[in-house]
Amino acid sequence: MRKQIAILLAVACLGAGSVKAFAPTQYQVKQKYVLGGDGGWDYLTFDQAGKRLFISRGTHVMVVDPYKGSVIGDIPDTPGVHGIALAQDLGKGFTSNGRENSVTVFDLKTLKQTAKIKIDGENPDAILYDPSSKRVFTFNGRSKNATVIDATNDKVISTIPLDGKPEFGVADGKGGVFVNIEDKSELTSIDAKKATVIKTWPLAPCQEPSGLAMDQKHRRLFAGCDNKMMAVVDADSGKVIATPAIGEGVDANAFDADQQLAFSSNGRDGNLTVVHEDSPDKFTVVENAPTQKFARTMALDTTNHDVYLVTAEIEEAPPAKEGERPRRNMKPGTFTLLVVGKK
Repeated sequence: MRKQIAILLAVACLGAGSVKAFAPTQYQVKQKYVLGGDGGWDYLTFDQAGKRLFISRGTHVMVVDPYKGSVIGDIPDTPGVHGIALAQDLGKGFTSNGRENSVTVFDLKTLKQTAKIKIDGENPDAILYDPSSKRVFTFNGRSKNATVIDATNDKVISTIPLDGKPEFGVADGKGGVFVNIEDKSELTSIDAKKATVIKTWPLAPCQEPSGLAMDQKHRRLFAGCDNKMMAVVDADSGKVIATPAIGEGVDANAFDADQQLAFSSNGRDGNLTVVHEDSPDKFTVVENAPTQKFARTMALDTTNHDVYLVTAEIEEAPPAKEGERPRRNMKPGTFTLLVVGKK
């Protein structure tokens, strides 16, 4: 009997540990900082080395201390800016300027512009830096291609034709670059050094993928899809492994390797979907943490595991013509940084 009791107690302890390991993470909005300022917004990029948050604001980039909620710098003259890429090893940053078809190069220490690169692609949107090849890639939505720039000398190397309209991209750290093709519901793999497309895969049942993140260790990609799912993709075979449900209005994804958590920021529902990677082939939705409506883009702080999102109070006006979307205007002075983390 004592032996049976001991066994039962051991099993109970193991069960309790298992439950604890998979307990809800309970993310919540810990801080709200009203930043104000002019311009809409798109991508956010967190500078792990400098502990700064770069936020695109239409014609300029706002630089923020997310721990204090204070504006500490600004990068002007970035017309139609979408994304910000950081090359820490080169001490440089790069912005994709959609209205000007250009890339602004700035010094990471001073934030001063050091060059402006004109590109052939139209409406450069997402931008990333691949450290293995020391190249910057802009993904150009209107011209459906990618521009490749040598980050060491700020010169355009080539333009890569793509199958459709590119959205967000990620690098695997080994010379591979991946980008969502939004209008075709596809994922494209690129050889960074050769500047050529390797393969394009369908993402069905995912529709209109936007955000993209990666678990580099296990070679898993996380694509945020317009039809309220996260497509988990094998980066080598292109196979869709899982499609956990997410909120509506996703525009960004992130992956925390230390916690094995994938995130989806959902602007229409105003929440943050948190997905746990139980194994490289099994994924569980942990929660949909409330954030705020229109908080659709984000950045991850891998030091403290907080997620940064931005939003604002939006006024909607009736559409000018039948069939058009309602017109949306941001209320002045309401642009806000949300700091979301565990309780």
